[in-house]
Amino acid sequence: MPSPEPAVLELAAPISGIVVSLDEVPDEAFRQRLVGDGIAIDPLGDTLVAPCDATVLLVHKAKHALTLDVDGLELVLHLGLDTVKLDGAGLEILVRAGDRVKRGDPLLRFSPDLIATRAVSLLTPMVVANMDQVERLETMSGRVQSGQTGVLRVFRKAAAVGDAPKQGATVLRSAPMRVQDPSGLHARPAAALAAVARRFTADLRLAKGSKDANLRSVVSMMALEVGGGDLVTVLASGDDAAAALAAVSALLVVESEPRAATLAAVGTAEAKHEGAKPAGAIPAGAREVAVTEGVLHGVSASPGTAAGVVVQLRYDDAVPAARAADAKIERRQLDAAIAAAHLQLEGLRTRLTQEGQGERATIFAAHQELLEDPEMLDQAIAGVQDGWTASWAWQQSYTAQAERLAALRDPLLAARATDLRDVGRRVLHLLVGRDTQARSLPMDAIVIAEDLTPSDAADLDRSRVRALCTTMGSSTSHVAIIARGLGLPAIAGIDIRALHIPVGTRVLVDGDTGRLRIAPSAAEEQAASSRRQARDARRTAAQALAQQDAVTRDGQRIEVAANIGDVRQGADVVSGGADGVGLLRSEFIFQAREREPNEDEQTELYGSVARALGPKRLLIIRTLDIGGDKPLPYLPMEKEENPFLGARGIRFTLAEPAVMRRQLRAILRSAAEGKVAVMFPMIATLAEWRAASAMVEEERVALNAPRIPVGIMVETAAAALMADHFAREADFLSIGTNDLTQYTMAMDRTNPRLAVQVDAMHPAVLRLIAITAEAAAKHGKWAGVCGALAADPLAIPVLLGLGVSELSVDLPVVAESKARVRELSLAECRATAQLALDCADGEEVRVLVRARHGEVN
Repeated sequence: MPSPEPAVLELAAPISGIVVSLDEVPDEAFRQRLVGDGIAIDPLGDTLVAPCDATVLLVHKAKHALTLDVDGLELVLHLGLDTVKLDGAGLEILVRAGDRVKRGDPLLRFSPDLIATRAVSLLTPMVVANMDQVERLETMSGRVQSGQTGVLRVFRKAAAVGDAPKQGATVLRSAPMRVQDPSGLHARPAAALAAVARRFTADLRLAKGSKDANLRSVVSMMALEVGGGDLVTVLASGDDAAAALAAVSALLVVESEPRAATLAAVGTAEAKHEGAKPAGAIPAGAREVAVTEGVLHGVSASPGTAAGVVVQLRYDDAVPAARAADAKIERRQLDAAIAAAHLQLEGLRTRLTQEGQGERATIFAAHQELLEDPEMLDQAIAGVQDGWTASWAWQQSYTAQAERLAALRDPLLAARATDLRDVGRRVLHLLVGRDTQARSLPMDAIVIAEDLTPSDAADLDRSRVRALCTTMGSSTSHVAIIARGLGLPAIAGIDIRALHIPVGTRVLVDGDTGRLRIAPSAAEEQAASSRRQARDARRTAAQALAQQDAVTRDGQRIEVAANIGDVRQGADVVSGGADGVGLLRSEFIFQAREREPNEDEQTELYGSVARALGPKRLLIIRTLDIGGDKPLPYLPMEKEENPFLGARGIRFTLAEPAVMRRQLRAILRSAAEGKVAVMFPMIATLAEWRAASAMVEEERVALNAPRIPVGIMVETAAAALMADHFAREADFLSIGTNDLTQYTMAMDRTNPRLAVQVDAMHPAVLRLIAITAEAAAKHGKWAGVCGALAADPLAIPVLLGLGVSELSVDLPVVAESKARVRELSLAECRATAQLALDCADGEEVRVLVRARHGEVN
């Protein structure tokens, strides 16, 4: 809890009536605190009064709302809901902007009967708009008297930060956009824009004529008085200005929800660099750009099609700031909730392990460790000892810790912030009695969310969910792994407007193309159903032949192996028809532990997989790949400005030779149980390879063990371009297309705004694969692909044509990948591959493959 205590502002009821939580207000903008935080009142009077001494900052032209300035705090009073459409009917404004008012002074008089019959609701919110200046709020309840009864205590921060943009900064400028809704930018659409703007660090302004407004401030935008038909322009400056401009403009150009203001783009959609200045006149020849209605785009995260009804997945973390009667009781409740959360997480780990989903099970082991975070626990306990309820103290503690992590630029720490919120919510819901088990979903549910946490995925009722869509992530992100593991179509990085599709709306998800269609026709649903049936039939037929070799029509056998992260999946590899394990992600053995597994433990774990595979199937063990987005709690790592370009993979383990040698000895010893190989991740230089391979030989000689194959992962352009040198010395080359793509394209594959562009089918990536495969063949070695691209049925013809002789894919798609190989002629694939190298982009490659090898259901 903060110390010293911040300044407190006491606010009286702006109208007589019954205090209502914002959670009960039937308007998403207020319920989700997009406008600000505070309370609402169900009125029993006809006059809105000043809740404290203040200056009138803004009177909305529709007379339904006012904003007061209280020494820098912006207090919004909003009479009823959807009253903007009354256009002043039944409303009488009693003050003007700039007036000084005293507590209890009348501001607005209205006709309750008229408002009640023509508005959505009479509920009247009073919220603090600039919550960045607020430490916390305390809300009251019950019946209140206007101007007299205290309803809200605002604890202010010690200092506030101004919102003026930096002078002289380079500014990106959108095309002018025309407001279509007659109501213009009132509170709801302004709040939606502010919510998007706050996700970025860039300075964002909305310009109208010679005036502009801070896009993070609802009040600032309302003061701009943007009406129907007005032209506006978005201005952005700062580190992430381009992404911010695109996100805000995307929300502006298409209607977000039935009652939100809409704008249409005028002129080109391309942002221009220029000095900071307000919006100018419409350029000559300007035209309105039509936006395809009913279709939102993202990137394919998991293949397949599904139709169903929208379920918006939202978090309900709101708890009141309340004082507790007995701190000892609150402490006991907190301890009990944490203990119960531990049991829930242990149950999830056990269930997922039994279902063969060991990788996901390890996530919840890490969550159990987060529950023991001393700083988070100490802060929560301190809050309880200061007299706050356990729920409030816990919420303040875990959200503060998560926000500290999320604010850092390190993507690794941002990912940990998501886990911290997931754990925090679990305990919070236990404290306040909310259901933490599986959500009640309709049949044929299409789940839409900003992101899916591990708990969300574990709690989904898989008998009812048909598809997943998230605005975050990419084809290789967490939601993609979840969806593929559950066999569900999924779209990642989808347009943020998906979050505003009304619950219950029927939609069609196409996980193959990354498109979501709103209100599909019967014919479209039937076509999707036919595709789904064809896919199911294909999957069934493939499973029936899973144990047969993958041999092309012209007689070339291709190895199809499995990627695994759980040593208990060895038997599943055999039953699933895989020819071996092309990638055992050994870091999962090291994660979710309080200490490093010793040599004997590792030997037994690796050996158990080798025994399960038998004497003929090869087990390739990748050495510890941490760093970047894969931390270990017991191996401290120095903070790096860009960890994905830092000491990750082989660079980290070479710097920790004792850890490396223990693992290599365990791998060499496990080779007594079957066919075992080792490969090193993130190799970029010959020096790295030679140092690592020398360690293998030194430990082999010391153990008097037989030689085993030693290879590298090709995940950098440097490794691909030097493949000829590596192939002379290494026994095999395995191409990790996930990292190879992001490093080649210089695009973070976890960034939702870049998801569509991080395309492993791009000819630039394919050329590096070609170089690698050619070098391997020249020296009599084999080259495989163990990234997500290996399982893409459109990519397989190209990969085979480029000379790849091994595909290592996730277990659920082994049989289908083998079936795809059997459909192909290697000679035809070689011709396709040569044409693909000359394509302009990944989409052109896909068109080529479809034309030459047919559509894949």
